[in-house]
Amino acid sequence: MAGFVLFASPAFALEISVDVLGRLSPADVVILGEIHDNPEHHRNQAMAVAAIQPRALVFEMLTPQKAMQTPPDRSDAAALARAFDWQSSGWPDFAMYHPIFAAAPEARVYGGDLPRGDARRAVSDGAASVFGADAPKYGLGPPLSPQDQSVREAEQRDAHCNALPEDLLAGMVEAQRLRDAALARAVVQALDETGGPVAVITGSGHARVDRGVPAVLARVAPQVRVLSVGQIETPAAAELPYDLWIVTPPAPRDDPCAAFTADPPQGG
Repeated sequence: MAGFVLFASPAFALEISVDVLGRLSPADVVILGEIHDNPEHHRNQAMAVAAIQPRALVFEMLTPQKAMQTPPDRSDAAALARAFDWQSSGWPDFAMYHPIFAAAPEARVYGGDLPRGDARRAVSDGAASVFGADAPKYGLGPPLSPQDQSVREAEQRDAHCNALPEDLLAGMVEAQRLRDAALARAVVQALDETGGPVAVITGSGHARVDRGVPAVLARVAPQVRVLSVGQIETPAAAELPYDLWIVTPPAPRDDPCAAFTADPPQGG
């Protein structure tokens, strides 16, 4: 495939090889999904960011307050990690993320994460009440359809190793919806302040075009060109909910269910 990859749409969603990340079609927003603990996914994101050279980087791993602590010199990984208090954040080793920051050293850094207390309040009080006055604009006003709600609850059940109480599943769906909306809000701010392009570093769950950040952006900024790239570890049996996707080998890891706790995990 020479030149740019054609801008994908649901009718043209396709699996790509890693080298295509160096020649993606131009877009206002490129959402680069990941499985958080897979080092290969972060190397791939850094490759894409180096090619895009975005004016803004939005990280799911940073709150807006932490993003404001980004030092001018991003070459020192240890100093950057200290500025973000990464060690206490619960995210995987910063060494995997540092090349993404270094790939666009002039890009303005934004945070799309929420304080943990906000996510927990969404579980009990609903996403709309936590998000604030713009909740309807970001799709958090009306309830999901019964079918959609059921599918999302089943995904939360599976993601948490069937260990969550059934009456908590609806709240976990609300927390996920809140995170999607918060990331989209950070993207809108980044576009307004820098003009784009914007690269978004987030879990592949948030990169879904059917319900993740791209779907929220389609509501609040329909004129914006969004390209979603998902990264997964299992070959897909059917078309996946991304514009483009990459299948990588699984990262070595312990059984996540063995160490499962009832605390809501970071990100999606």
